[in-house]
Amino acid sequence: MANTIANKMTNVDIRSTMGDLFPDLGPETPVISGVAHDRSESMITLRGVPDKPGNAAKVFTTLATANVNIDMIAQASASTETADISLTAPSSALDAVCKVLQGARGELQFTSMDVDPSVGKVAVVGVGMKTYSGLAATFFTALSNHGINILMISTSEIRIAAIVPVKQLDEAVRALHTAYGLDASKVEAVVYGGSGR
Repeated sequence: MANTIANKMTNVDIRSTMGDLFPDLGPETPVISGVAHDRSESMITLRGVPDKPGNAAKVFTTLATANVNIDMIAQASASTETADISLTAPSSALDAVCKVLQGARGELQFTSMDVDPSVGKVAVVGVGMKTYSGLAATFFTALSNHGINILMISTSEIRIAAIVPVKQLDEAVRALHTAYGLDASKVEAVVYGGSGR
């Protein structure tokens, strides 16, 4: 049948079966489509973890056995052959996180643990962000101009996220709305605790 169609020079219109799930937004559509925030996270930092292969795996295996969902992760190595590992988890799981980590302190060999329940996550979300330059600069400049301290950073193809003091979270949301020109549309997404988004 394909040969018959080709021989008759029939025009064939190929369409997506996805319908409007992924519409062509056109060049005028902003890359950043919304600002999301989450007030229900806590940040935990393990200080002085020996900087050796496999130690990060031990930390997160320990948390996995306690069925704790981790959202953001950061590691900073020091010149003392140790590392600080920071992570965020739902505040509702904070007691469980602290208990399981303290219980495994001998195996994990961290020197101390800092816990900060007074943090929030703010993120800008959009599609195709990695193909546009300057989006991260806009994000961090907006927060800097408002004196908002960034405690942790995470990026992906569809979002740039930061952990900030919860008392500055609302101001961070407003600053990012303005910086990305979202004030007129009043677009905002709320990320609920534990969603990992």
